[in-house]
Amino acid sequence: MPDDDLVFKALADPTRRFLLDQLFARDGRTLGELESEVDMTRFGVMKHLKLLEEAGLVISRKEGREKRHFLNAVPIRQIHDRWIGKYTARHTAALLDLKAELEKEPPE
Repeated sequence: MPDDDLVFKALADPTRRFLLDQLFARDGRTLGELESEVDMTRFGVMKHLKLLEEAGLVISRKEGREKRHFLNAVPIRQIHDRWIGKYTARHTAALLDLKAELEKEPPE
């Protein structure tokens, strides 16, 4: 499956988006910390984290007996640049042109 498809699949689920929001708020959380934030089993959270890791949205690092999870926002930015940014650029340029036109001094 192409990377974009994995990212879209990962972002399609509200629980996974919630887990990403939790990591955005405080990076480096353990499975136990993330599990305490959702109403599901430890195994359920592990399955969601596995899919997020496969999509490259979460990076895990073992620290002693704990495994910490960190947000990797790069794939989300790549999706933005590829699928959102190009569609908003034209509108932004039009607004800048309008602003410049409205701020011109009237001819005397």
